Amino acid sequence: MGIFNYLQRLGKALMLPIATLPVAALLLRFGQPDVFNIPFIASAGGGIFENLPLLFALGIAIGLAKDNAGAAALAGVVGFLVLTKATSVIDSTINMSFFAGIIAGIVAGHCYNRFSNTRLPEFLAFFAGKRLVPIMTGIICLFIAWICGYVWPYVQHGIDTFSLLVSKSGMAGWFTYGVLNRSLIPFGLHYILHSVFWFSLGDCLKITYDLASSVHNICLAPDVVRSLTIGAAVPGIDGSTITQIATDMSRGDLNRFFAGDPHAGIYMAWAYPIFMGGLPGAALAMYLAAPKERRPQIGGMLLSVALTAFLTGITEPIEFSFLFLAPALYVLHAILAGVSMVIVNSLGILHGFGFSAGLIDLVLSWGLATKPWLLIPLIALFFVLYFVCFTLMIRIFNLRTPGREIGETTQATSASQDNETIQHYITALGGAQNIYAVDACITRLRLTVEDNTQLDEHRLKQLGAKGILKIGKQSVQVVLGPQAESIAGQIRTQLPSDRPDKRS
Repeated sequence: MGIFNYLQRLGKALMLPIATLPVAALLLRFGQPDVFNIPFIASAGGGIFENLPLLFALGIAIGLAKDNAGAAALAGVVGFLVLTKATSVIDSTINMSFFAGIIAGIVAGHCYNRFSNTRLPEFLAFFAGKRLVPIMTGIICLFIAWICGYVWPYVQHGIDTFSLLVSKSGMAGWFTYGVLNRSLIPFGLHYILHSVFWFSLGDCLKITYDLASSVHNICLAPDVVRSLTIGAAVPGIDGSTITQIATDMSRGDLNRFFAGDPHAGIYMAWAYPIFMGGLPGAALAMYLAAPKERRPQIGGMLLSVALTAFLTGITEPIEFSFLFLAPALYVLHAILAGVSMVIVNSLGILHGFGFSAGLIDLVLSWGLATKPWLLIPLIALFFVLYFVCFTLMIRIFNLRTPGREIGETTQATSASQDNETIQHYITALGGAQNIYAVDACITRLRLTVEDNTQLDEHRLKQLGAKGILKIGKQSVQVVLGPQAESIAGQIRTQLPSDRPDKRS
């Protein structure tokens, strides 16, 4: 397996722990004083955020295991505990955070694939098979902990230097991040980028304080917090009294945002104008660019994917509707994402999300944001900007978009999930004998097949696929939308149980 395919597998595995963020964000926000003021609900959400590195270890282990087994999850937990506790003995200042979870999850997943069927002598038979996996994971992570105990301070220094470089690069750095964020979508590698910026760059310590008989939270730089004590005032907040100082740091843009860091949200706020304004504007442009007789065929589909992007921030269905037909439009889309990043940060707007940059998260996280009202005119601006740019490019360069394809256009449909349709999916994927492994992330089927030239792409699109991406000869991604996970599960249940799993 090549490095590219492996990174795709890792990106898919990252989606399982990331899927816990929406419920954590909801609980944390609903419990805040400016919403329902129910501390135990806020504490429940905070507990999820505080243990995200452990959830990363657990989720990645399951995602990389060849049959998504629970034994791999247990091994991930064992590896994480061994790795974090052992490194802290060597150097008490080390905080590997999400990297510890990622490393432990990777080790556990591969240990499961390698040792889950291992046989041992009869007197050790109890520890054979899946019971051997946590043991081997713990041993390997102990060795890694010994290495990290001496090497990680230099790695952390490099990460901090990179964070400082990005933050000080100003518009150039912002623009590059925005372009790169969208450019990695077609390859399924954007989750790797998210794991660095959302969960690793920058840290703060959470402070709880009383102000005017109500409880508030703020997250400040560790150097600032070290000079504070219980009972003192929070710097810059007159009349406040510190009641609690956290011992564990919140790391990464997303975690710091929900912990109350007034400087977090740099790498998330830019997405609201693109997801809620730009892409719906692109959908309208593509609808009006289609011949009138074909608009009824694509209107429902474009309205559906535009509303999905606007409400939830799930953008892949609409992005893949023009990615393969008109790559030039996707290049424009990536550039405009960089422009949004520059504009939003230049205006000092800071906002975040627990799931993605849709209306739901915009409203829920409003109270934590800085200058969120400025996003409203920006959303309208990018709607117009995308509509005008897409319309001009489609007409000037005669680009192929939904409804403008050469040849007969079939009726666009949503991905269906009945048993007969699942059989059609299997047939379109080359038949059961061609499918080795089926996984899914939020919007895509991720498959390992014997030969991806056997796919019937035309039939897959008739069944509801928004796009098909082939990597090498055996890796395939089929963009279906939010129902991808359900369809993947139904395909797995209808495949012969004795099919070999080609994942290592």
